[in-house]
Amino acid sequence: MSAASAKALDHARHLLRQFPLIDGHNDLPWVVHSSKPAGMSIARYDLTRVHPETDTDTPRLKEGLVAAQFFAAFTPTLAEKPGRMTLELIDLIRQISEADPVNYHFATSANDIGRAFRAGKIAVLVTVEGCTGLENSLNPLRVWHAAGVRLVTLCHNETLDWVDSATDVPRHNGLTKFGEAVVLELNRLGIIVDLAHTSPKTMHKVLDISRAPVLFSHNNVFSLCDHPRNAPDDVLDRIRSKKSVIMATFIPDFINQKARDWSRSLRDDFGKHSFLHSHEEALAAHVAKVGPQPKATIAELCDHIEYLASRTGLNHVGIGSDYYGGVTPEGLEDVSKFPYLIAALIDRGWSDSALEKLSGGNLLRLMKAVERTGAALATAEPPRTGRIEDYDGA
Repeated sequence: MSAASAKALDHARHLLRQFPLIDGHNDLPWVVHSSKPAGMSIARYDLTRVHPETDTDTPRLKEGLVAAQFFAAFTPTLAEKPGRMTLELIDLIRQISEADPVNYHFATSANDIGRAFRAGKIAVLVTVEGCTGLENSLNPLRVWHAAGVRLVTLCHNETLDWVDSATDVPRHNGLTKFGEAVVLELNRLGIIVDLAHTSPKTMHKVLDISRAPVLFSHNNVFSLCDHPRNAPDDVLDRIRSKKSVIMATFIPDFINQKARDWSRSLRDDFGKHSFLHSHEEALAAHVAKVGPQPKATIAELCDHIEYLASRTGLNHVGIGSDYYGGVTPEGLEDVSKFPYLIAALIDRGWSDSALEKLSGGNLLRLMKAVERTGAALATAEPPRTGRIEDYDGA
């Protein structure tokens, strides 16, 4: 590291002690849920020790100066019992602060994040990623809210019966009537609607109907890397007027076009079972055939962040790493490395105030707006209830 960059890293660490770094997406709960020795127990998994086989644990979160972490209750679309699995994953997230109240604080509001930061603790927030766990019913949304869920990603890599995914065949021109009811009920509950993983038509539809700002918790720029999970320019151009936020993510396929091209056929081969079955043999065969995947870099990720800021404005960008124990960009191997990203932006001339917005200020503003909207709507309208057939017919 050059002298200038070393100075920037020192300054980055200083800044992250002054204002909170909030990461919008981390799949640690899935890692723990998939660990047979852990038995769905955070205590048995033991976050207090470094886990070199993956990327997230308490020592490295503290080294990375992470102030608040949205942990995902990710349920694969084709899970056999998705409602049960979603609740298991929500419980795993709740266990984090229960197992270690010295280092963690369970949070359900923007104010909770502030309190945790002032106390020197990491705020733990619950995301549900992919609504397969609803099993086509609105009523679980209120149970999720009661359990502390404050952000919901509408789908994952597959199109559901009511919402189109970015990485599957669209069937609903974005959303069905039931899908619209899901969005409106999330607004009423004060839960953030997350459009990561949704198709562009879904993004536009939700931007049309949502009564609150929305979040793109882990997306990059389609015009810089043509992965379908990245946001196109016509969507980016609507984020400012909706007072919404898009959070840059660390997945190499979403950062580097060569990495995207390398994985294109492999992703297609994995299909809809990619999180339920092992693909180590297919991956090894692909590497043997075409060589290792090209690396993504912090510099390339900064290019995405700067493009997002130029297109949406500095008030509408954030960071959503999507750490899950997989491949990461060079220099961002685990959660201890967040200051290196901030330092890279300092070297590019980003001001302290701009970095405060990117690191967490913009997300805190969005959270407060969603909370205000929910409080107002809760007194103005009754809950939306029922199943998909009540809205879309048999």
